[in-house]
Amino acid sequence: MKLELKDISMKFDEITAVDHLNITINEGELVCLLGPSGCGKSTTLFMLAGLYKPSSGELYFGDKLVNHVEPENREIGMVFQNYALYPHMTVLNNIMFPLKMAKMPKKVAQERATEMAKLVQIEHLLDRKPKQLSGGQQQRVAIARALVKKPKLLLLDEPLSNLDARLRLEMREEIRRIQQEVGITTIFVTHDQEEAMSISDRILLMKDGQYQQYSPPQEMYDSPVNAFVGKFMGSPPINMVPVIYNQENSTFAVNGTKESLAISKPLHPPRSSHHQMMLGVRPEDWLIAETNTAESLKARVEIVERIGRDTLLSATIGEHSIRALVSPDMHVQPGDIVHLAIRNHQFHLFDAESEENLLVEHV
Repeated sequence: MKLELKDISMKFDEITAVDHLNITINEGELVCLLGPSGCGKSTTLFMLAGLYKPSSGELYFGDKLVNHVEPENREIGMVFQNYALYPHMTVLNNIMFPLKMAKMPKKVAQERATEMAKLVQIEHLLDRKPKQLSGGQQQRVAIARALVKKPKLLLLDEPLSNLDARLRLEMREEIRRIQQEVGITTIFVTHDQEEAMSISDRILLMKDGQYQQYSPPQEMYDSPVNAFVGKFMGSPPINMVPVIYNQENSTFAVNGTKESLAISKPLHPPRSSHHQMMLGVRPEDWLIAETNTAESLKARVEIVERIGRDTLLSATIGEHSIRALVSPDMHVQPGDIVHLAIRNHQFHLFDAESEENLLVEHV
């Protein structure tokens, strides 16, 4: 089912939780609503569920305006953060419950519930009670129950937040497998950018109730439209170095230092010479140069962390702190002076005042 949110807003007294949101979600897509706490992502999900009625704007399921359609008539399935299973019922009866409420014949309901249990791979647990299940198994029950009525839209509200790290990884892969097997349009709320990037077709990133960027995960990572998007996507986060760009000689002068960085390809940002900017470089895009060149910056290493296949350097360029991911073959110690170049000119340039990315086209 295709969804359209047209100029949707949600206000609670004087607080605007969602502010004029416009997006289209195509049939069969898995879209993650992403952002920090209080950004409006759960409010958006609850409007889709019918638990909140939009203060203004129009919400369409296919060609049908559903602003005032009750939740039970929206053909949705929903999985809450705490799973909301009935503790006195078996797994089978928990999955069957929506069908029982719809007065489906018991035999048909049992067959449908068993079919869903097989889909989420818990058919061997049908006689157990929720307290006898692990967190991941309880989540599978909740997903099976949400899908048993064969809804056209699946809504997931922070479904992995109660699981440990290993189970989170396993269950996000399972959610993607189930979603693709069923082919259902799915909205997934999370505050974890790695989670969103790993399973979604597109991500809607929000801040303070407002749309920031809506795009495929890799596009959002590679071409953030503003500094907030750039900093939110990626771990360790992007480095932001205050600079002034000199268009005449294609160099960045680092604020408060004698350091400057030359680049071989001239840029033509809408604002350039003598204008304050932020040079955005992801940690994996720094390279340690063998010698000091015009295309490198001198940095002092402060901390060296070995993290499996990578080495994370915390360093300073003047008084500006940066992080760089380098090969574990690099033998670097705290106190060393290194020369950092940028890999294949992989950097972003943000306006210091508006924070917009001056090197990407804004829609």
